[in-house]
Amino acid sequence: MKTLSAAALLLAALLLWPRPADPLPGFPHVFLWAWERPENLEFLDPHTTGVAFLARTVCLGGGAVSVRPRLNPLRYPRGTTLMAVVRVEPRDCTLPPVEAASAAIAEAAAIPCVRALQVDFDSTLSQRPFYRSLLSDLRRRVPQSMPLSITALTSWCESDTWMAGLPVAEAVPMLFPHGPWRAPRAHLSPAALPFQRRRLPR
Repeated sequence: MKTLSAAALLLAALLLWPRPADPLPGFPHVFLWAWERPENLEFLDPHTTGVAFLARTVCLGGGAVSVRPRLNPLRYPRGTTLMAVVRVEPRDCTLPPVEAASAAIAEAAAIPCVRALQVDFDSTLSQRPFYRSLLSDLRRRVPQSMPLSITALTSWCESDTWMAGLPVAEAVPMLFPHGPWRAPRAHLSPAALPFQRRRLPR
């Protein structure tokens, strides 16, 4: 009887334990990342799976901004939840004004049927102040109803706390294999990751 009571108490504790809020409510829990190559994803179930697709690449160099649009076709079922991904690539140490870079990224939010915007920027330590200002300016440009997401190097999700306070709904860790093709690995379960999933402090 005591064992049964202990089990009941444990179950009640698990049910009442506070859970972190879903950063993307109403979005599928699984997203496929479609990078710069022809992709036919018509096989997926849009009720369970969304698509985060490379929409454009924003290049920063010589104090100016240039944009390279997506060049390859992408096919997906009607009703798929779409997240536009903007890759940011610094070409030298002379970064442009934050506002110019932010405006180039924000244009991807106007793509038809896009419901969220993700920034993919492997910023160095010296570029972090620029990146933080960039995300703050971007948050002001994009509708508040549109979630803002970023990719994150695995080191950012371990002991590094520099992401605290960023105006984003989520940070998605990128796990890369070694070798010439550096597409991210499939998302792993939290138990398989070398770091803990956590909400970003505001």
